[in-house]
Amino acid sequence: MSANIRKIIVQVDEIRQEMGRAVSPPTRRALAMAVIANPYAGRYSENLDELIAIGEELGALLGQKCVQALSIEPSQAQSYGKAAIVGEAGELEHAAAILHPKLGAPLRAAVEKGAALVPSAKKRGGMGTTIDVPLGHKDAAFVRSHFDAMEARVSDAPRAQEIVVAVVVTDSGRPLPRIGGLQAQDIQGQDGLR
Repeated sequence: MSANIRKIIVQVDEIRQEMGRAVSPPTRRALAMAVIANPYAGRYSENLDELIAIGEELGALLGQKCVQALSIEPSQAQSYGKAAIVGEAGELEHAAAILHPKLGAPLRAAVEKGAALVPSAKKRGGMGTTIDVPLGHKDAAFVRSHFDAMEARVSDAPRAQEIVVAVVVTDSGRPLPRIGGLQAQDIQGQDGLR
């Protein structure tokens, strides 16, 4: 099953200054979103396999688009996250079906490795609804410098029978991190935690 995609949006956020201080190199986050038709809109279905397959497809597509937007090699990606907004004719479980069973593996392939869980968020909403895509280091969840989020919004989506699916990939942590904890250069990346 292929996703019925109405539009794809890709953007890069680059922070060069924070509190009047230079951020060098700049912190960069790429957001890729797909606005898709919800095949289960307006009806209850016990089986959500179509959305699970769409999640797998979008994990690869959106992850690759983020890496390309940052102009980096997959191994240079540092953190990631995912989110979905379901239009009013859908249900929250539709977002879960896209995000959880199969989206993660192809996203991990797009950023090379990804031992840590992919942080996620989901909600229902209408056109222009915003969602914060939570971020964490791709290989070690305890790296505090990479706890972050990026806002995702599509002005004309989701329509009632659509879902907005968002993936964020970064090549850095937050600007000017200084709250201690495990440092990115010290991770082992084997258990997804440290």
